[in-house]
Amino acid sequence: MDYNKIIDKYYPHDNELKRLLICHSRDVANLALEIATRHTELHFDKAFIEEGAMLHDIGIFMTDAPGIYCFGKDPYIRHGYDGAELLRREGWPKHARVCERHTGAGISLSQIEQQHLPLPKQDFIPETLEEKVICYADKFFSKSSPNRMKTLQQAEHSVAKHGEDGLQRFKEWEKLFE
Repeated sequence: MDYNKIIDKYYPHDNELKRLLICHSRDVANLALEIATRHTELHFDKAFIEEGAMLHDIGIFMTDAPGIYCFGKDPYIRHGYDGAELLRREGWPKHARVCERHTGAGISLSQIEQQHLPLPKQDFIPETLEEKVICYADKFFSKSSPNRMKTLQQAEHSVAKHGEDGLQRFKEWEKLFE
């Protein structure tokens, strides 16, 4: 499957947003693949990790986040869900799961209900090893500071803003992936 065709379909113009998306996604893919290479005992699907990491943020253009060149209508918290809907229409359901489950360290139904988040009422928690490693790697890179990798402490701090459950998941992944 050629993820570049999907990126080009939804980002047909070479502009700041497309360059930011590709740069960020490549950073995430590289880190996730580095972890997969270090942990052969986990039997990762590296081809899927590459594809999923390159497509995990495909829905950002649909959101309103002017600081990263996104001028859509949806709140940014929906970028994963929006991207998942795009990928399902393209016939990539497994990749869609990466999109909808990578925000924070996953978003639980209870978080959606308690925080009144504009998302469907369901859990969006990474389940497969590939979903987890892509989500984990994503926490080390911010689209607002491209080409800069966060420290583990900075990544934890970022995840902690969204609740203790997510931080605990992230710390479990630290043990698994480091």
